[in-house]
Amino acid sequence: MNASAAMATPSSSGSTPGTAKAPRVTRRRAETRARLLDAAFAVFAEKGFGLVRIEDVCGAAGYTRGAFYSQFDSLEELFFVLYDQRAGLIAEQVRAALAAIDNPSDLSAFADRLSVTLLLDRDWLLVKTDFLTHAARRPEIAAKLLAHRAQLRSQIEAKLANSQFSLPREMRSVGEAAHAVVAAYDGVTVQLLLDNDHVAAREWLARLIGQLGLTTPRP
Repeated sequence: MNASAAMATPSSSGSTPGTAKAPRVTRRRAETRARLLDAAFAVFAEKGFGLVRIEDVCGAAGYTRGAFYSQFDSLEELFFVLYDQRAGLIAEQVRAALAAIDNPSDLSAFADRLSVTLLLDRDWLLVKTDFLTHAARRPEIAAKLLAHRAQLRSQIEAKLANSQFSLPREMRSVGEAAHAVVAAYDGVTVQLLLDNDHVAAREWLARLIGQLGLTTPRP
């Protein structure tokens, strides 16, 4: 989601539909929002969500608290918008990467594309892990996280459904296979957060995907 799209999201200020107009989207407002989000990403990755203050984000972006509150009601709201933006971008990158595979029976290409695309950068994994632990204690926020994970799985599932891979007996559906791919990704990201070895993490993810039994082309 780009900054302009984010600006179009209705405010959570409590206004009922039709009673007030949303602030007009201008280039300056869009740029302010984008700079705040970029600064917040860096600060969250460095300090962790629980240790970040609004002043930290404003200082990193070069804005005052007034500029912050012209865009967001709270630090938590900014955090959610940032997660929405990045998670949506990653889901689209996964879709594009898998769509670029020409041979539908090439499991190696499938595994390589996924491992390169999913393991983007350690800063994102730090921010995403913060969001996960924050959501785990708040059911209404967990629903947002689950929706994004379902979006990612659906991109993988769609590619598997249109491929020439056969499912192993242990997998009852393409959906289960996609779930297993995401589970492998989750495990490898823990390793990456601890050792910061992208090469090893990509190799492990590709190997794990190759061990799911999706090796025999359909007749």
